[in-house]
Amino acid sequence: MSFFPKIRTTLSKGVILPSLLFIVGISLLAAVLPSQTNQLLNSIKNFIFINLNGVYVWSVTAFILFLIYLMFSKYGTIKLGSNNSKPEYSFFSWISMLFAAGMGIGLMYFSVAEPIQHFSNEAFSEHTVVQRARDAQMYTFFHWGIHAWAIYAIVGLALSYFAYRYKLPLSLRSCFYPLLKDRIKGKWGNTIDVFALCSTFFGITTTLGFGVVQINSGLQQLGIVPENNFIYQILIVAVLVSLSIISAVSGLDKGVKLLSSINIIAVVILLLFVLILGPTVYLIGSFTEGIGHYITNFFNLTFNTHAFDEKTQPWFYDWTILYWAWWISWSPYVGLFIAKISKGRTIKEYIAAVLLLPTLFNFIWMSVFGNSAIWFDMHIANGALSAIASNPDVLMFKFLDYLPLSQITSFLTILIIIIFFVTSADSGMYVMNSIATKNAKISPKWQTIGWGILLATLSLLLLNAGGLAALQSMTLITALPFSIIMLLFIISLIKALTIDQKYYDTDFSSTTITWSGDTWKERLKQIVSFDDKQTVHEFIDTTVKKAFEDLEAEFAKNNIDAKINRYDHPYKLEIEIKHDLINNFIYGVKTESKIVADYLLAEDNLPDVDSNKTFYPMSYFGDQRQGYDVHIFTKNELISDVLKHYERFIEIISENKNEMFVSSNTNHKLR
Repeated sequence: MSFFPKIRTTLSKGVILPSLLFIVGISLLAAVLPSQTNQLLNSIKNFIFINLNGVYVWSVTAFILFLIYLMFSKYGTIKLGSNNSKPEYSFFSWISMLFAAGMGIGLMYFSVAEPIQHFSNEAFSEHTVVQRARDAQMYTFFHWGIHAWAIYAIVGLALSYFAYRYKLPLSLRSCFYPLLKDRIKGKWGNTIDVFALCSTFFGITTTLGFGVVQINSGLQQLGIVPENNFIYQILIVAVLVSLSIISAVSGLDKGVKLLSSINIIAVVILLLFVLILGPTVYLIGSFTEGIGHYITNFFNLTFNTHAFDEKTQPWFYDWTILYWAWWISWSPYVGLFIAKISKGRTIKEYIAAVLLLPTLFNFIWMSVFGNSAIWFDMHIANGALSAIASNPDVLMFKFLDYLPLSQITSFLTILIIIIFFVTSADSGMYVMNSIATKNAKISPKWQTIGWGILLATLSLLLLNAGGLAALQSMTLITALPFSIIMLLFIISLIKALTIDQKYYDTDFSSTTITWSGDTWKERLKQIVSFDDKQTVHEFIDTTVKKAFEDLEAEFAKNNIDAKINRYDHPYKLEIEIKHDLINNFIYGVKTESKIVADYLLAEDNLPDVDSNKTFYPMSYFGDQRQGYDVHIFTKNELISDVLKHYERFIEIISENKNEMFVSSNTNHKLR
């Protein structure tokens, strides 16, 4: 009898053990040797950013082009689920949740800091003040707009499509099914999930760490805490992670959904406050102009690597490439969360909503806060905000001091950051548990609590030791291989969507048009039979040959010279009517083979198949059109089919407009 009760778990050893070893190992290294680890990882990151930045630029471009193509293609109507599935969440709840998970704390942290930093950056010091203000808005739009959401959208689309359409686990390994097939269940699949789990954990840990510092700075500004130090950060983490665990344990339908809806309302209130009490006319005008500036320069921004302007290249590496790497590193987490809440949406609806709606809101938000800050800096603050551009933790709160009711708005800002913190953390716990359990439907609550404790512990450990920067560099490094993985997602989606569309577009075989119910028993035998090569040859030598001979004789009675041609390599028989001025009419039947799916060999309740290679008689035509399997034709039905094609041939050659097309002296090349 054991004194220790057996602990129930749904964790996959092949995923959780290597993931924890790597996560804890890197975190301890960053905590014990923060400067050395940061120096090493930073040098690797810089090498990638400088020498391999093209991978990021072209990858993100490919994501956007692919998504736009899908949205307007025939695949856009395909649902992320069965054809009759319905969305699980209302449109408002859906948008609120994906927005909160996708940007969250970053919007509060960078809405003032980024435009001010672009505006005051030495790389653009030669530009006029007006040009710097305009470009600051444009670059902020660029980094927080369609490009960022295209990265998230690719991962979320691949996950939701294969999970809900193919009935595979909601796991990154499932996105490789068209390429790896059942190998996704083994080591290949585990490797993919380990990568996703580590990338997700590092991304959330660093973001939450920076969020804690900003909350501490805000509380200091309000006078609630006397200083920004580690003791208060411990208290903040303890309270917020506890709230996150409670929210995560209550489930997406309650915790995340409720908090996301509350936060969207709070965000809109703060947005309207700044818009109305700030430089309103300037903000409306600058937003309108900014949209036009962004659209006009969209392709230039997308492909610009600053290769001809060495002065701005460091800025390009530190901002654009860092952002692409950051969004890519976050995409396993955000993509999994978006996929979880997107079941039942069509591909077109999914892409349009995920790309455009959060982007539009981001543009409005960044315009209101960023342009207000720049306007205050130029007209009221006399450069005071630019002077503290290097301290983004306090920039938002210093900016609010130039507006009425700054104490109240600062408190509201902290509340929004806290809710973003909680929604990011609890959805992160859910996603990490989903990856670590291979998407187990029901997991014990202690696992969710465990992820929360691990997040809190390592975040505080790194905050205290100054190792967050090293972990951030590690996160950005992982983005390079994952960008390649995401390109493979596109290949998988193309293969799967092509099969999907063909499945539903496939109509009844052309050979079934003439069927009646008179010989239904014989038809059934033909349908469930898979022939070998000899059987197909016998069909050609008997049924096909007899049909062509009857046709040859009947054509002769109508003064038409028809000829039967027989070939051995490949084995085929054809009836040909030669012409001098136009292409010959040819209808033939040849032996073809195809590979039968492996599952058909093992399935008891399907036709018996002895080999995974089967043969069938396929029609072909003189004008090289696509033929079809004719093994279920009787002799008379085959004669009827030949005459249908001959009638089509006569109809085409009788029209003057087809003269150049049908006139040819290359009949000998048609076979």
